[in-house]
Amino acid sequence: MTNQVGIDMNSDSEGDDLLQYNPNRLLDTLIENLRLKNDAALSRALEVAPPVISKIRHHRLPVGASLLIRMHEVSDLSIRDLRYLMGDRRNKFRISDKQFKPKEGETPNQG
Repeated sequence: MTNQVGIDMNSDSEGDDLLQYNPNRLLDTLIENLRLKNDAALSRALEVAPPVISKIRHHRLPVGASLLIRMHEVSDLSIRDLRYLMGDRRNKFRISDKQFKPKEGETPNQG
């Protein structure tokens, strides 16, 4: 199956490069598909501050859900394709049940 970006999602012919987290591939593809000049133009299109794009490129900030949704809205690429471009291969996101349990000694809010 080939996605909207032209990547065969069932083939491993791309090698290990597509299997590793690489937000630069995602950002470069967005710049190309939107016919933008650089990261500054991408930040304007996504309506985020330019340092956000820089921090994502340098692996100091992950691509958050709200930014991923904004990328989807601007580019018309599916969330699945966007995640695939940055190397995220998970089929489901799972939240740990520990995140919702109160810490020992705390009482849950009842209000």
